[in-house]
Amino acid sequence: MTIQERKAIPVPQVEARTPVPRQNLRVPGPTPVPPDVLEAQAAPMINHRGPEFSAIMKRVTPRLEYFFQTRSRVLTYPASGTGGQECAVVNVFSPGDHVVSIIIGNFGTRLAKIAEAYGVKVSRIEFAWGEFADPAVVEARLKELAPYKGVMMTHNETSTGVTNDIQTLAALVRRLSPDALIVVDAVSSLSSLPLEMDPWDLDVVFTGSQKGWMIPPGIMMIAASERAWQAHKTSKMPRFYWDWSSTLKQLESSWQHPTTPPVSLFYALDVALDKMLDEGREAIFARHVRAGEYVRGRAQAMGLELLAKDARYASNTVTAIRAPEGIETKALLKKLHDQDQIVLADGQDHMKGKMFRIGHLGYFTDADLQQAMDAVERHLKELGYRA
Repeated sequence: MTIQERKAIPVPQVEARTPVPRQNLRVPGPTPVPPDVLEAQAAPMINHRGPEFSAIMKRVTPRLEYFFQTRSRVLTYPASGTGGQECAVVNVFSPGDHVVSIIIGNFGTRLAKIAEAYGVKVSRIEFAWGEFADPAVVEARLKELAPYKGVMMTHNETSTGVTNDIQTLAALVRRLSPDALIVVDAVSSLSSLPLEMDPWDLDVVFTGSQKGWMIPPGIMMIAASERAWQAHKTSKMPRFYWDWSSTLKQLESSWQHPTTPPVSLFYALDVALDKMLDEGREAIFARHVRAGEYVRGRAQAMGLELLAKDARYASNTVTAIRAPEGIETKALLKKLHDQDQIVLADGQDHMKGKMFRIGHLGYFTDADLQQAMDAVERHLKELGYRA
C-alpha cells in the first residue's frame, strides 16, 4: 500500500453510542456489580508507584488471604481466569513433567490444553458433562497413572453446573502421592463456596474478579503453598509477566505490582471486600446455597432437567438446564433478552444450543432470581413447552 493510498482511507462510520440498558445479568460471569462498587471506580487516577496505591494493596491483600484461607501471600495480576490457569502451569511445572488433569467440563479441558501447550505431558481423567469427579474412580486412575508431578482439578465447573468435592479429592491425592502438587481452578467458586486452601493442603489456587468478588473482569488472584514455591524455584517454564518471584518481590518491598495494575478495579475490590466482610463469610456461603436451591427447585417444578446428574454436587453459583425437546435455546435466550432484559448463558462446546445456564453468584437479590425464573417459565410456554 502506497502513502497516497493510506491517506485515502476514509474515517470509519460507526453507529451512534446508546446507553447500556439495565439488565438482569444472570450469566456465570461477568456478574453484576453493586452501585457503591461501581461508584468507587470513578475516583481519580493515582500513581500506581505511589503511597496511595500501596495503601490499597495493604488493605486488599490480607483480606484476600482470609477468603482464600491461607497464610501464603495472595498475588494479583491484571488478567482473567484463563490467565490464572496459565500462571499456575508456568510457575510450578517444567516441559516434560507428567501431570494428571481431572476434567468435568470445558474449563478443565482448557487447563489441560494450556499445560500441553507448554510441553507438559498431561494424562486426563475425564467425566461426562454433568458428572462430578467420583473419588473412587479418580483414586483407581491415579494409581494406574503414577508417578506424576501434580494433579490439576476444577472446583466449580461453570460449563456444567457441577461442583467437585475438592477436600476429598485433595486428601486422596495427598495419600497416594504426598509430594504431588494440587492445582485448583477456583475461578467461579472462591468467595462464594467453601474452599480452604491451607486446611485442605492445596498447593495452587486461583480465582477471577468477575465472579463472586462483585467487581468487573480484570483481576486474577492466585496463592501458592510452600510446596508450590519450592517447585517454582526449579520450574523451567518460560515466563515473564506471570513470574511469581518478581510479583512477590514487588509486593513485599513496596506493596505494588511489577507491571501496571488496573487501578480502578482495585478501588472496586477494596470496597467489595468491605461489603463481603460486613456480610460474613459463612453468611455468603449460606446465601449461595439458598440461591442454588431456589433456581434448581423452580427448574424442576417446571419439569426441566438439570445437567448435574447428582443433586449433591449441583453448583450453588450456576445452574445448567437442558433445553426441553423441541425448544431452541437461541429463541428462548433472545426472548428473555429482548423482552425482559434478562440475560442467560448458552451452553458451551458440544452443548451449545442444547442447554442454558443461570448464574447466581456474587451480587444478586432474591427478586433478581425470581424475575429470571418467572420469565423462563413464561417464555417456555410461549414457545410451546408443556411439562
